[in-house]
Amino acid sequence: MGQLVHTSRITITREKGPVRRALIEGFSEPIYYGVHGGIKRFYGVEPEEEHAATLDHIVGAVGG
Repeated sequence: MGQLVHTSRITITREKGPVRRALIEGFSEPIYYGVHGGIKRFYGVEPEEEHAATLDHIVGAVGG
């Protein structure tokens, strides 16, 4: 087994509706997640402000 090089420490809190605030250790500003485009249409919600979905970040990380 390889050597552990990093442990992510993240706290995610639901703000309002689909909006979530992520506090990531080592970063001073929070990251906001929510819905937009086809995702908000799929769930039938109209947020006050659109944010990237967690799915967007996962796809970006995998795609490199």
